Amino acid sequence: MADDATTDSDDPAREASDSDIQATYTETAGERRLSFDREGQSAVVAQNSEGYAMLRVRQTAEGDELERYYGFDMALDHAAELLGVDPNALPVPEAAADMGM
Repeated sequence: MADDATTDSDDPAREASDSDIQATYTETAGERRLSFDREGQSAVVAQNSEGYAMLRVRQTAEGDELERYYGFDMALDHAAELLGVDPNALPVPEAAADMGM
């Protein structure tokens, strides 16, 4: 997968942070990606760009799929587990709030 991620760095709706977790929402030619970074660990929730397929959880944007979920909450639970945090601690940028719907 060689999609180039595009992010408008001037758009605050695409980034969020909470204590030591940084979240970034990007779009590529084929995917919407919500990436979380914490203390050198990462987790990515990805969905096709049309927004109707199952969510995929990976450790990195280009990494192997670990699991698929229908619901955004379940994908966030898995991402939080990968980062070693409570799912409620994950900041979700406004632009990514509709993933999984």
